[in-house]
Order: sequence, then C-alpha cells, then structure tokens
Amino acid sequence: MSIVSVNSRAGIQTAIAAASRKTGIDFDYLLGQAQVESGMRANARAATSSATGLYQFIEQSWLGVIKDHGGEHGLGWAADSIRRTASGRYVVSDPATRRAILDMRSDPGTAALMAAEHASDNKAALEDRLGRPATGTDLYMAHFLGQGGAAKFLGAMEGNPNRTGAALFPAAARANRGVFYASNGQPRTLGEIYARFAGKLDQGAAAVGATGRASDGLDALSSDLDAFGAEVVLGNDAVGGDRHWVETTLAQLNTTRGDGGEAVNPLRPTPETAKLAYLMLARLGA
Repeated sequence: MSIVSVNSRAGIQTAIAAASRKTGIDFDYLLGQAQVESGMRANARAATSSATGLYQFIEQSWLGVIKDHGGEHGLGWAADSIRRTASGRYVVSDPATRRAILDMRSDPGTAALMAAEHASDNKAALEDRLGRPATGTDLYMAHFLGQGGAAKFLGAMEGNPNRTGAALFPAAARANRGVFYASNGQPRTLGEIYARFAGKLDQGAAAVGATGRASDGLDALSSDLDAFGAEVVLGNDAVGGDRHWVETTLAQLNTTRGDGGEAVNPLRPTPETAKLAYLMLARLGA
C-alpha cells in the first residue's frame, strides 16, 4: 500500500481540508490562497522577503498567529515562547526555539491551520467593521493589506468603486505596482483591483481541482445548498437514481450535533457540515 507524502499535492490538500474543518474557513478559499501564494508548494520561499511556506507567512505574521492560536492546536510550547514587546514586535529569546517555530511554516498541516486561523480573525474583524458577511476576496484583501487596510479599501470601494487604488494606498502601490497599475501605466480602480483578486483566487482554486468559487466563500455555498436541499425535499427528479443515497446522507447530517448541542439542519449548513454537503453535489455530477 502506498503512503501519500504530506508534501505531495494530495497530502497538502488533505491538510487544507483538515484546517477548514477545524476552523470553519471555506476550503476553496484556503485552496485558492495556497495556489496563489505558493503554487501549492510547502517549501516555497520568497526572494525579496522572509515569506516562507504554503501561505507565504513573513516572520512577524507567523510569530503573531502562533502566539494567538498555537495553544489551541497543541503548540503551547511555541506560543509560550513568543513575547510581544511594547512596540508590538514578536520576539523569541532562544535562537533555536525561534528557528524551530519559524521552520513550521514549511509544514503543510501547521501552515494551513495558522492560515485558517488568521483568516478567521480577519473575517471576524471585517464583518464587525463592515456590517456584512465577508467573502473570500475580502479575506484575501485583509491578507494583502492587513485588517485595517482591507476595511479602508472595502469601505471606500462601496462608496466609489471607480476611485483609483494608488491614490488611497500610495505606499502599497509603490511596493506592488503590478496590482495597482495596468501594464500601460494606467492606475486601476478599487473595483478593478478587487475583481483581479477575485479572479486570481478562483483561478488558483480551479487549477488545483476546487469545485466552488474561492472568491465567494461559505455564504454563497450555503445559498447553493439551500436550493439543492429544497430540490431533494420536494422530490425533484434531478437526483435520479441517487435519490435514496441523498436522502440517507441528509438524514445522517440532520442527526449531527453542533458544538452547542443543537441539531444541525443540513439545509442551513454550518461550516463543519457545508463541505460534506457540497461533496454531495459532486457525487451527483452537479
């Protein structure tokens, strides 16, 4: 029997799926982000910064997310070794321990978990500030510009999507000219920049076999599942010979218990059950 390496494409996708299940962050978003950031390579390293691993964490960002979430995932030794200074910088006093923590960026399982936790933090912060559900593209904007920068970008885009991005983010534009300017030197609008990020996420996810839209995230998936579930309940013939399998699977999902002890309704899926239900669509060839 062959053993799949954790650094193989299949092993990396398995690690991302596990991170999605544990955190509730959409699988297709995490998959698309990994493809865009590193080409799904666990050992990827940037030539111009300290960015390393599947999700290209720079050193300070990695130390910060390990400090905040490492203890939840069996990395208490690492979280406890990290100290935040008065200036906000994360430091580790022992050089060998610091190196061991930073080296975990190249472990697909740990990298995927920390990327998902980082996305979860960004999601909560953005939704609080924007007053609406965050999409996968919103989360990637937070990855690119930070929480504050993403909130500023998204708020400004809602008011005027035709405003040029470089005028609002001059420093980011100088460092990322290809994002803020077209090849002919024309500055891109906020709407154009956002659409390009959405396209990159979706193309990245599709390139590695995702069946959903990474730019939309879980909310759009839930809407699709509402319609699918309604078809099953109403006896739509589209399910054909798989009808019994679908009804059985839905019944099994409906007996699942949520974290608070409440019954999970498969037609209004939680992050934990949404991806399993989505696999039903693939099973039916939808």
